[in-house]
Amino acid sequence: MSTQELEDLKYPIGKFQFPTSFSKTEIENNIHIICHFPQVLRETVQYLSDEQLNTPYRPDGWTVRQVVHHLADSHMNSYIRFKWTITEQEPTIKAYNEKAWAELSDAKYDAIEPSLLLLTALHLKWNNLLNNLSEEELKKAFVHPQNGKKIKLHENISLYAWHCNHHLAHILNLTERMNWT
Repeated sequence: MSTQELEDLKYPIGKFQFPTSFSKTEIENNIHIICHFPQVLRETVQYLSDEQLNTPYRPDGWTVRQVVHHLADSHMNSYIRFKWTITEQEPTIKAYNEKAWAELSDAKYDAIEPSLLLLTALHLKWNNLLNNLSEEELKKAFVHPQNGKKIKLHENISLYAWHCNHHLAHILNLTERMNWT
């Protein structure tokens, strides 16, 4: 497999680009993606067998099962980051080692239903939070401890809409390549 083919499997919708500005329409569209993601994900994975769930989406990549559990882990962290940012002055968030978390036994072996349920409930709460952010709150930022970058909430909404589509594309591309549809 060529380097470009591997890169395409790794980033099927391209790498995330931080927006330089934001509009109400863009924010609404990104919130819509976040809000509906749990249902779209469920519809995508609900009929996959254990063997299919244990298939990596690319060479040396996570399995579908690990991706689903990663989504729950990542989105819980993001939700908390939003709340910190709304209630504190430019908080430095807690980073986590997503690769190590994906290697834990729950991510590698547990059923995906608890993570699908968690995502459904979490995204309902997240959607309510996001839809009630003021323009001032959208401009608030947190500091990422690994690079010191300040990330505004409107940027983080864009990032997580991309994150939803990014991992959904991993699964959809795999199901297509494997003729599981």
